[in-house]
Amino acid sequence: MDKAARIKELVLQLNEAGKAYYSGDKELMSNYEYDALYDELVELEKETGLIMSDSPTRNVGYETVSELPKEEHETPMLSLDKTKSVDALAAFAGAHKCLLSWKLDGLTIVLTYEKGELVKAVTRGNGYVGEVITANARVFKNLPARIAYQGRMVLRGEAIITYSDFEKINSEIEDEQEKYKNPRNLCSGSVRQLNSEITAKRNVRLKVFAMISAEGVDFNNSREAQFNWLKSQGFDTVDFRVVDETNMHEAVESFAKEVGENDFPSDGLVLTYDDIAYGESLGRTAKFPRHSIAFKWKDEIVDTTLTDIEWSASRTGLINPVAVFEPVEIEGTTVSRASVHNVSIVKSLGLGIGDTVSVYKANMIIPQIAAVKKNQDSFVEIPKFCPVCGQKTQIRCQNDVESLYCTNPDCQAKQVKSFELLVSRDALNIDGMSEATLEKFIDNGLIKTYADIYHLDRYKERICQMEGFGEKSYDNMMDSIEKSRNVVISKFIYSLGIPGVGLANAKLICRYFDSNLESIMTADADSLVEIEGIGGVIAGAIVAYFADENKRKLALDLAAELTLIPEVKADTTSDIAGKTFVITGSVLHFVNRNEVKELIESLGGKVAGSVSAKTDYLINNDTTSGSSKNKKAKELNIPIISEEDFIKMTGKRMD
Repeated sequence: MDKAARIKELVLQLNEAGKAYYSGDKELMSNYEYDALYDELVELEKETGLIMSDSPTRNVGYETVSELPKEEHETPMLSLDKTKSVDALAAFAGAHKCLLSWKLDGLTIVLTYEKGELVKAVTRGNGYVGEVITANARVFKNLPARIAYQGRMVLRGEAIITYSDFEKINSEIEDEQEKYKNPRNLCSGSVRQLNSEITAKRNVRLKVFAMISAEGVDFNNSREAQFNWLKSQGFDTVDFRVVDETNMHEAVESFAKEVGENDFPSDGLVLTYDDIAYGESLGRTAKFPRHSIAFKWKDEIVDTTLTDIEWSASRTGLINPVAVFEPVEIEGTTVSRASVHNVSIVKSLGLGIGDTVSVYKANMIIPQIAAVKKNQDSFVEIPKFCPVCGQKTQIRCQNDVESLYCTNPDCQAKQVKSFELLVSRDALNIDGMSEATLEKFIDNGLIKTYADIYHLDRYKERICQMEGFGEKSYDNMMDSIEKSRNVVISKFIYSLGIPGVGLANAKLICRYFDSNLESIMTADADSLVEIEGIGGVIAGAIVAYFADENKRKLALDLAAELTLIPEVKADTTSDIAGKTFVITGSVLHFVNRNEVKELIESLGGKVAGSVSAKTDYLINNDTTSGSSKNKKAKELNIPIISEEDFIKMTGKRMD
């Protein structure tokens, strides 16, 4: 492949990985792989003089994709040039006084304060345009609600979630596939929520790393003075050390020793000139400012021998590969396992038992395989049978990524998912039955059908002796089970897990059939599609479910344990009956948007997910925002109303 073609290939790979990284949705490659490819691209561009218009060495970030309002930054937020050489850091500093601080691995935010209060918070976005997340920033765990300084101030900080909070949140998610991959992805999703309540629950924190402006405050041309002043105002700032070329090696070594003990995620260090005027006088390149440089750790790479690949099945049917190797010490701890993520990576690495694998810790924390040295001509065999149920597996390809799945719909790993749906809040709402608990009960044969949950009292002694259980937790669980015997019929239908049937659809079906279970179970597809909102696919799924003798018995046996409460019929006389609404943005008078949806449906209205010609009203408290839904509504001349406008329409009081 010639150099020009290689440049184009690298640009494509890096842009795809960068877009996924900055959106916070997923990661396509490790930091180690990204840096290696990026460095290769830089060298090729220097050699050839060819720089593509969309090269990541030239562009800054990516466009955001959420529905949050967008806003242009007053000054561009450029990324920093980087090095892995401590000598290069020392040369950059020279005899100048510099500040060496943590490079945090979170989401960069620009905050504006006026008259002592936060008036605006905007994400970095693509460096030029970001998303307005002011309401969410106001609930950051450590951000001052009010400060003494009354002038206009603009600063930048990194929103982060600590490792301890990350682990706590993940511990409450039983399915490995649904756990968050790292604190940065969790933080990105938390900061960009439409509901600030979720942000608050995630314990997002902000560490300030730069002052942009503060009217009327003299910092004596010193960034250190800025940091000290910010601390005096109540802000948490990044920890820093004062350095120059004489103590650079000592300072970097000191930071390196702290990485493993820190409770916050970082991916390197930042070196900045203390002299503000001098730093600014150096100007910038098309991509980087010249007043600062980033330092990335040289990964400690250790060779070891691959001894096994374990395949772990999840409740979604996905089977994940995990590399097991001879234990080695990296960055001060012993590691012997690393996730390989999917079949595509297993194949691309060419893994074989007995091979030498080069292992490192991404950001000095997460074990990863960097490279493989073949010791013999053998490769890992992709399992043809599920490690849990022994039934056939299947490789499925999505977005050019191959993953392994169990094809058995009755696989024990998948049963846990159906039982978890059954006991969830929107279904039977049984507290004290986590996925881990359900898995124990299934593994021990205590529950095989849905109805078995209501006969767990037969196994009181066995349950109380299980790990994590005692008499009190058993009693609490049984109390919740008894309370769940009285359930609205739509929640019962939803709890069965019929494909495509959510709680909203279940309500429509139950209202149409006057909450008669037998009528629902014997309905044919033609009668089901007469229900507005129920299409042919969902109708077919319902008919197929109740036509299956085993599933029909499962449902009837469960129903026999319950008192099914009829669904409340919609008020078709209300002013909003027959109207279609779309809800976007955060809400103030309701717990969440689902509560708004329930009210609309109870008054005979309908809620859609996107704006179309059939939409009657768009509910958005930010009626003037430039969001995609607002724009679409304006194009179609659809009224955009606030939450209070909507409440007035309903005639309800929301005290």
